[in-house]
Amino acid sequence: MKEKVIINDEYIKLDSFLKFQGLVESGGFAKQVIKEGLCKVNGEVEYRRGKKLYPKDIVEFQNKEYVIGEK
Repeated sequence: MKEKVIINDEYIKLDSFLKFQGLVESGGFAKQVIKEGLCKVNGEVEYRRGKKLYPKDIVEFQNKEYVIGEK
């Protein structure tokens, strides 16, 4: 089951999302896990830490799925 994550803005960047959810402890670690290809966005491995996530996008990290929702 996907965990719904509500954002207050139009989008959130992938590295900020990982920090916001507490999945990584720092921006540097977020950059590292993204660079290593450990995150997927909408089923595709994503290497860009600045990838913009919009409502309905699905992020996969550590065998969990998160769907971006809007307020």
